[in-house]
Amino acid sequence: MKKLLEKCDQLYINGHWLKGEGEKRVLSNPANEEFLTEIHEASVEQVELAIQAAFDAFRTNDWAINKGKRIETLKRIAQRLEDAKDDLTKLEVINTGKPYNEAKLDIDDSIACLRYYVDLIVEKQPRRIKMEDGSVSKVHKEPIGVCSLIVPWNFPFLLGMWKIAPALAAGNTIVFKPSEITPLSSILFTELLDQCDVPDGVFNLVLGAGKGPGEALVTSDKVDKVSFTGGSETGRKVIELCAQSFKRVSLELGGKSPFLIFDDVDADLAAELAIYGAFLNQGEVCVASSRLLVHENLYETFLGKLNEKLQKLRIGDPFDQNTEMGAIISKEHLAKIERYISIGKEEGATLLFGGERLNRKGLFITPAVFTNVKQNMRIVQEEIFGPVVTVQSFRTEKEAIELANDTKFGLAAGILSGNQERAQKIAGELKAGTIWINSYHTPYVEAPWGGYKQSGIGRELGPEGLDGFLETKHVNTQKSVESLGWYKF
Repeated sequence: MKKLLEKCDQLYINGHWLKGEGEKRVLSNPANEEFLTEIHEASVEQVELAIQAAFDAFRTNDWAINKGKRIETLKRIAQRLEDAKDDLTKLEVINTGKPYNEAKLDIDDSIACLRYYVDLIVEKQPRRIKMEDGSVSKVHKEPIGVCSLIVPWNFPFLLGMWKIAPALAAGNTIVFKPSEITPLSSILFTELLDQCDVPDGVFNLVLGAGKGPGEALVTSDKVDKVSFTGGSETGRKVIELCAQSFKRVSLELGGKSPFLIFDDVDADLAAELAIYGAFLNQGEVCVASSRLLVHENLYETFLGKLNEKLQKLRIGDPFDQNTEMGAIISKEHLAKIERYISIGKEEGATLLFGGERLNRKGLFITPAVFTNVKQNMRIVQEEIFGPVVTVQSFRTEKEAIELANDTKFGLAAGILSGNQERAQKIAGELKAGTIWINSYHTPYVEAPWGGYKQSGIGRELGPEGLDGFLETKHVNTQKSVESLGWYKF
């Protein structure tokens, strides 16, 4: 790991390691603000070289058509990741500030994701349809071509694998850009991939910010598909640029997810699940349950339990096995979170507890809980992407559903209720891509992930995640050439 942190050749283009010719960026550990390494980012010209390498590789080698070769190569990569789990986990911790136990789960889930898509393409066969006129149709799924994959900083390795695994399994060639502030696990992943005989140009790694390198990945006429996970405003720019050339695009964007808590559940359990939903990964999660909607009969009891448990939440050193909440990713993001806490107060909401920096080295803040909020407040409507929640009461199911759906987002939602019939009915009325009943947060690699409304376009994970990197071709065959009998000549 020390060797990687001292590495200068951090770009991987056409099977070769290169030193970035763009901006230099210093990375620090969020948990102690100490220097980690210096990153040499890609120039726009180097991004274009990576795209050209992927373009040439898609057209000149058999990666796209040789499914057996892809399967064996991806299996080798998965084993390399398995062998390097500890180093990958440590890199995620020092680069993001998240607790070790969370980072370890991220790496385990990433490896499971890669293996899932290997198994899925083993089973994938053309669909055969016998038509009434005696012809036979086959529906083929083919790789799209060159794919630009862009991921954010909160789950660098996991969200990267959600794109890399299906894109490679489908037979595409890719240029991958992690967030400019969390590239470390991606560099190690690329080193491991480089040991697995992946053909030159099939996988390319470029580092850098959205402006410059990111824009080049979106605008290039040699890129056939862009898959982006990140903020809604950036997502809007991405789709506008892709629309100019009708480029394939999928977007996983922001959220402001509601958690509906009914009065037929235990308040103690409800508070525990609410904390998990809202503050896992420091609340730096697109599906974080940042809006808690609690039935009025349970409201006061729930707030008491929530306060009691948050006082005991262990915040601190991510490498301490007892730590339950780590550091905020950067000074800039911590300042953004604090601005929203100030905005909440200015709007008239009550900061019931939390929202204070810890008096210690590192970027730590206690979870903030707001009550007495109104639906039009910015802290209710806008994604904060940090440990800040609002708590509102409701009287009826109808009111709960209206409050839940009343934002521009629709990524996820949760329902806690002892009445399964009611929970299922409400789930049918919520405008969200993933809904958990009596749980929260778990993504299942076998099931789709994505959002309604301004939370994105398309789905990741499951068979849908593979389909997002495939084009559909219909081939219809008649046994012989015969007259149609349509014309009178």
